[in-house]
Amino acid sequence: MRLPIERNQECPFDPPAGLRGLPPMARLEMADGHQGWLATTMAAARTVLGDPRFSARQELKHTAMPVARPGGPARPAPPGFFAATDPPEHTRYRRLLTGQFTLRRMRLLEPRIEQIAADHLDAMAKAGPPVDLVTAYALPIPSLVICELLGVPYADHDFFQDRSAALVTPDRDGAQATADLTAYLGELVRRKRVEPGDDLISGLTGELTDEELTYVALILLVAGHETTANMLALGVFALLKEGLPFEEGPVEGAVEDAVEELLRWLSILHQGAPSRAALEDVEVAGELVRKGETVALSLPVINRDEAVFEDPDVLRLDRADARRHLAFGHGVHQCLGQQLARNELRIGYRALFERFPGLRLAVPAAEVPLKHDASVYGVRCLPVTWPTID
Repeated sequence: MRLPIERNQECPFDPPAGLRGLPPMARLEMADGHQGWLATTMAAARTVLGDPRFSARQELKHTAMPVARPGGPARPAPPGFFAATDPPEHTRYRRLLTGQFTLRRMRLLEPRIEQIAADHLDAMAKAGPPVDLVTAYALPIPSLVICELLGVPYADHDFFQDRSAALVTPDRDGAQATADLTAYLGELVRRKRVEPGDDLISGLTGELTDEELTYVALILLVAGHETTANMLALGVFALLKEGLPFEEGPVEGAVEDAVEELLRWLSILHQGAPSRAALEDVEVAGELVRKGETVALSLPVINRDEAVFEDPDVLRLDRADARRHLAFGHGVHQCLGQQLARNELRIGYRALFERFPGLRLAVPAAEVPLKHDASVYGVRCLPVTWPTID
């Protein structure tokens, strides 16, 4: 089978119907015709992501959906593109970056995230309803944060947001978008060597070559805003459609539990990502994965594994074990910026619903356009409104 990606507009948060009822390891035809596998359970996914006999190297993998690859198809990732490498190469880059994303450092960013959220809520209130929450709120917050963290001028946000969107949309020219972004970031890296600032790129100029730092910055810039922006908007859509308030509640940690449950329930990485290639024959969930075969993961189904979560199709904001999800991956490639994303989501959701407690959709839910074709699931726009006092 080919990977189903179409969602039901009436149930836009549920996995595509064609993914339900599959075995833990199902045969999957990749975009290039390669016969690989699709992992659909938590146990199978953890095995694939945690076993060193499976590789993240892009030249060894086949993709479930057509995507642009830095360096070109079937070629090794360029230096610095650590997401598509294995240890020990991956370990070197990861060690350099881990110190930039510690829990303590991410907590120090919270006041700034709160200020950015407040500024955009002020602008929404001044403009008055209705507004598109994607452009007015969900996209600017993580974009501003990652720009300040990396040292990328936010004034260029239209440029890099457009190119980032192209990288996760199969019908866009991903190769050209990659070329545009690497040229832009390469020039930025060269400027940072001459005039360093108090930012991550400047801090790594003494450790990495220009090419390495360009591709490190590319991963962090794209991943640092594209996923969180989609998660913010889609999460608000889910809360409004399901009629669930996002609030502090009487129990400490209520907001954190709600964020984890939204991450689990929505699973925005939906097009067979991540994936791994078998370096040797490996048995997974009773199936023999042959050397050279690719295993893709269906996170929307995995994160609703009934063997792990009780009533997995139900959105429960107080679900205590929601953190067992794989929204941020597993193993050595687990998302580097997961704590930053959690902070942005927690602050973003809470600030929005505190400022506009009467927030509601400005159009029927069935008219909210979904991003079926993008590797990061979300909404293209989210018209919202709220009561105003004349």
